[in-house]
Amino acid sequence: MLVVTPLAAQAAHWAAISLASVTPSLAWPSDSRITRFSPWPDKSAIRAAIYRADLDTVRSDFWGVHQVVVASLPTLRFDSNGRHERLLDAPAWDMVIVDEAHHLNAEENSGKTLGLELLEKLNAAGKVESCVLFTGTPHRGKAFGFWSLMSLLDSDLFGPRRNEGAMLQALPRYLIRNAKQKAVDMKGRRLFMPVQQFPEVFTYSDEEETFYELLSSFILAGKAYASSLGRLEGGQVILVLIALQKLASSSIAAVLAALDTRQRRLAALAAQSREELATDLGEQESEELAQAIDAWLKSERKARIQLMEDEGRHLGELIAAGRAVKSETRISRVLEVIQLRFSEEPVLLFTEYKRTQALIVSALMRVFGSDSVGFMNGDNRLDAVMLPDGTSRTLSARREDVCDAFNAGRIRFLVSTEAGGEGIDLQERCSALVHVDLPWNPMRLHQRVGRLNRYGQQRPVRVVSLRNPDTVEALIWGKLEEKLNSIMRALGSAMDEPEDLMQLVLGMSGSNTFDDLFAGAVGLRKDRIADWFDQKAGTFGGESAIKTVQELVGHASSFDLSDLKEVPPLDLRDLLPFFENALFHNRRRPKVEGLSLSFRTPDEWLTSPAIKRSYENIQFDRTKGAHEGDLMGVGHPVIGKALDQATKLQGSFCIASGLEEPLLVFAVMDRVSDSTRQARRVLAGIAGWDGSMRVLRDWQVLKAVNEIDTRSETLAPAPEDSRRGPWLASASQLADRALHDLALPFERPECREIALLWPR
Repeated sequence: MLVVTPLAAQAAHWAAISLASVTPSLAWPSDSRITRFSPWPDKSAIRAAIYRADLDTVRSDFWGVHQVVVASLPTLRFDSNGRHERLLDAPAWDMVIVDEAHHLNAEENSGKTLGLELLEKLNAAGKVESCVLFTGTPHRGKAFGFWSLMSLLDSDLFGPRRNEGAMLQALPRYLIRNAKQKAVDMKGRRLFMPVQQFPEVFTYSDEEETFYELLSSFILAGKAYASSLGRLEGGQVILVLIALQKLASSSIAAVLAALDTRQRRLAALAAQSREELATDLGEQESEELAQAIDAWLKSERKARIQLMEDEGRHLGELIAAGRAVKSETRISRVLEVIQLRFSEEPVLLFTEYKRTQALIVSALMRVFGSDSVGFMNGDNRLDAVMLPDGTSRTLSARREDVCDAFNAGRIRFLVSTEAGGEGIDLQERCSALVHVDLPWNPMRLHQRVGRLNRYGQQRPVRVVSLRNPDTVEALIWGKLEEKLNSIMRALGSAMDEPEDLMQLVLGMSGSNTFDDLFAGAVGLRKDRIADWFDQKAGTFGGESAIKTVQELVGHASSFDLSDLKEVPPLDLRDLLPFFENALFHNRRRPKVEGLSLSFRTPDEWLTSPAIKRSYENIQFDRTKGAHEGDLMGVGHPVIGKALDQATKLQGSFCIASGLEEPLLVFAVMDRVSDSTRQARRVLAGIAGWDGSMRVLRDWQVLKAVNEIDTRSETLAPAPEDSRRGPWLASASQLADRALHDLALPFERPECREIALLWPR
């Protein structure tokens, strides 16, 4: 007698449904090739090969060997050492996924980005079976770029030169957009809570006021000087002045560091010019032209030295005024807000600049202890941190380690710059955020809040922003918020999600728009700022932008998870019984704690370097944080070994204690062979006694099998049961009739019985 255990039945069903797509019971074949282009390749939860240029050689055949690849688009877009040729020579990809796809852009006059050109080459070579593009800002304000992006999905329908009306009508088949504030799970529960805003103000001390007045005068003088220069040189000066103004809106420490650097460079340049001036440029007294050139060059150098010395004196005054500020009120106010609003809570703080970051880290360490604070920035290094004992130190930390420590509760505060805050999930414990400074581009604020307002956040995210109401920046921010509210009202007249749509409007405006607003207001009287702002911001979020957003959203599809009744309601916890049984089958007794397993790997599975000899706290619960153990799921090499082993078990019949009714497991296949179809086989079941037989989908069969405790089973000859034959005949007939009800994607489906599970 052949015996089939529930272990084999479980394995068969997991192999069939674990990779289910949105269409029920469809699965990618096990040999699917997938690549994902992303600015953060370590964010993928799929166990994939991470692309590294040093591994991509002619001998390694990187693109041919790996089935699932995660690659950085900024790296891959450059054709280095024949990279693109090898990629185009490799087998086709079942799916290409591009994150932050708005970087695949095209300008009508300046051409295409390298990333867009690469995707077009892959498409033209027939290397992309299907493509998914993710972006929060698909339209950057120019229709040419948007339709160029859409052409990656279907070049026959979309393109910058095609009829826009026809393309808009075709858009719902290709563009899916879900509003964050309306997203719900399969039970209709909201996934994201509203963000709560708490603006806070502070006032400069007399010393800080003196410094900012001097800085404003310096910037105005610099602008006047820039206007006397040519376009290129004047533009360079303006960029420097804008940078100084941005630094000053963050902290005095930030701008002081830049002023110190500028002063040192000026001193070096002045010394170099004096040496050149002292050099005899021509002894050819008889040559009238040479004498004239010599006199002109000397005059030019003297003027340059004079300008540098004049700027140096102003810089000296500025630096002295900055150093007179011993304590910045912005930092003190941050500490007050934390103690008043977020007592005993974890807090995420954002700032634009590392000097301000060092100030905040130092202040938090002084009040809450040096072990309570972590930082993240672009280079994993932070200089000039003052420890509680008064010593200055440079700190180093990997962003991944700091993120884990914050999520695990080992540190209470995390201070991040924009460079350090991309591509991280910090919502596990924290729902409090403080904007230490306000970036000039409002999109940055959305991105900061997005670190906490993510899937899995259980509380409303509370956001504190600080500003000094007497500064030009605060006045411009006030006018900008009025403008944003006006845009939201215009969007709200036609749609019920204006706040969510604001990101689309902001995505259509370049950073220069906001630089011009903030930088251009320096020196204006307060009573003139309103009129000046209205004039400068007239085109921002105007009628054309609102119309574009409304057209885009009006021609996009959306989906509601609560409507996906046919999607199997399974999660990782439903995989746990199978995997536990697989370990018992291999004479391993795991340590079970809730949805966590610790075990020694069966010797038969130790065939790959990717498989460890033992595992601790492997989680079958996706709500657990990364610090609580590795997440186990289909795609993990150990699960793969269990599935491979179980599906090779032979059998067709078993007697199971605890099973209340018979269960026939059968497979449905298509008699028409089609190599392009994703689903090769779908499993289903028939359960119940005569008169109450019903069809079970694959996930329902798995649920039924999971209820059997195979550890208590002992193999024994099956007792005779006269009901078994007639029941099996009736179940087989019902299985044939159920093919239509299952609505499977087969042209000519047929059934094949796999196993019969009979109650003892």
